[in-house]
Amino acid sequence: MEFHELKAFATHRDNFEIRVITHAGSHCYQVELEDMEGARHTLERRGKPMLFRSLEDVYLELKRAGIHRAYLVQYVPQDEVIGRETHYHDPLTSRMPLVF
Repeated sequence: MEFHELKAFATHRDNFEIRVITHAGSHCYQVELEDMEGARHTLERRGKPMLFRSLEDVYLELKRAGIHRAYLVQYVPQDEVIGRETHYHDPLTSRMPLVF
């Protein structure tokens, strides 16, 4: 999903969730939108996923789109390595609410 599509989506709908995704050991963040049908859309620029170097950069970009809430999700590879089932999308288990 391109930035202008995200902005239009956020303007006309209110039933969606924004996730700021990072991986353990990484200093980059991606933004993902999940709509009410459960489809996930990664924020892109010219057809390539956008990567942000800081949460502040993410906040500024989302504010430009009129979004002021998101969830921070950190993927930890150890869950898969030790055979534990991952619960990244379960409420309040591995997500932290962000308000900016």
